[in-house]
Amino acid sequence: MRLRVILATLLAGLFVSSMCFAGFDEGMEAANKGDFATAVRNWMPLADQGNADAQYNLGVMYGNGLGVPQDYKEAAAWCRKAAEQGLAIAQSNLGLMYFNGQGVSQDYKKAVAWFRKAAEQGDAGAQSNLGVMYDKGHGVPQDYKKALPWYRKAAEQGETGAQFNLGVMYDKGHGVPQDQEEAVAWYRKAAEQGDAGAQFSLGVMYDKGRGVPQDYEEALAWYRKAAEQGEAGARFNLGVMYDKGYGVSQDYEEAVAWYRKAAEQGLTGAQSNLGVMYDKGLGVPQNYKEAAAWYRKAAKQKDAGAQFNLGVLYDKGHGVPQDYKEALTWYRKAAEQGLAGAQSNLGVMYDRGHGVSQDFREAAAWYRKAAEQGFAIAQSNLGVMYEKGRGVPQSKVVAYALYDLSAEGDPSEANGAAKNRAALAEFMSGKAIDIAHILARQMTKPGYMLKTLDQYVKHPIIKEVPNQATCRD
Repeated sequence: MRLRVILATLLAGLFVSSMCFAGFDEGMEAANKGDFATAVRNWMPLADQGNADAQYNLGVMYGNGLGVPQDYKEAAAWCRKAAEQGLAIAQSNLGLMYFNGQGVSQDYKKAVAWFRKAAEQGDAGAQSNLGVMYDKGHGVPQDYKKALPWYRKAAEQGETGAQFNLGVMYDKGHGVPQDQEEAVAWYRKAAEQGDAGAQFSLGVMYDKGRGVPQDYEEALAWYRKAAEQGEAGARFNLGVMYDKGYGVSQDYEEAVAWYRKAAEQGLTGAQSNLGVMYDKGLGVPQNYKEAAAWYRKAAKQKDAGAQFNLGVLYDKGHGVPQDYKEALTWYRKAAEQGLAGAQSNLGVMYDRGHGVSQDFREAAAWYRKAAEQGFAIAQSNLGVMYEKGRGVPQSKVVAYALYDLSAEGDPSEANGAAKNRAALAEFMSGKAIDIAHILARQMTKPGYMLKTLDQYVKHPIIKEVPNQATCRD
């Protein structure tokens, strides 16, 4: 879940009505008809005489360029006059001006002060915004417990942003014990008022079965509502639903359409997934160049999957000229983020000397990282390194254990682990194979793979004859 800063647009054109004063009603009538210049002429004398409502309304006019040239400084000046007379909506908007640095120097502490004045008068927008300031630590020390009551005050008045943020607090356990059912309740209140962020979050709760029974169809419905309002995360998730056939018939073309909308909004996951669709020809004709373009957009935003896939395209010369050095660069970026496939492929590059000087130790180091994450191909490749003694001490027992582990995770012929294991077995005693099986079982324990492997290499149970490589490259 993400936490949105709910800060209303500056001087959003909400005029206030006043007690009967000559010219005020005429100004309101003109403004309601869109004749803003006439409204300004009617309100200006009243504002000069100290009428707070007229002063605030002039601030709205200057802030939005209605009937006068847009001028934030002038807007702030009129808002201040009204705010100093205690008009809550003016205090709230002046707080926004300090928050955004419009017409005044940005100053979070002054924003907090004005939000507080308005909030204490019951202004829901100011209460919500004061909650945000405590939530984010803007102008005050971050304090979730102090944010919570302000969100609640505003939420109970029906302020959608506060309802959404209160949902986030319960969802994350910020300032309150985590309570996903309560989070759902507040998300729903905001979602039913049309808040796109809340609709998206409510979709996530149904998608994941958090606080409600998992229900893909309900998730889909809420994602769609948010997506139709332009919420990028909802558009992406809606694409995933169509891509995977969750809550709806699988439809790659529809998935592509939603991925594209989110991707064009800059959402990295959608850019990456759209690249995959072009790469695989799902919902669109296969087009490696288009895949590369979308992968690159996401990769530049540090999406590990896109970095890896872009590396593969350079490695294979698909949609781009084959370039091992460029492939190496992208594999490394993804590998350093912990992506097992990229770590494995980076190991292969060092193993074969593609785009870099051949270096078995470096290859083994990257295979180890991927193997520890359970990546079967890396486990098999690491087995080859131990069998041949390349970059690591030679050990048939360790090699066999790694092949065994890899074949269990991926028994496909493409992996080759089962074949390597069978070939190696011809050169091992029954006792050595038994030990390797025990070793493999110990290596399956979470967090024990490399520890078990390294411990055996240091203290082998049986003595092995070195330099008898048995397995083909």
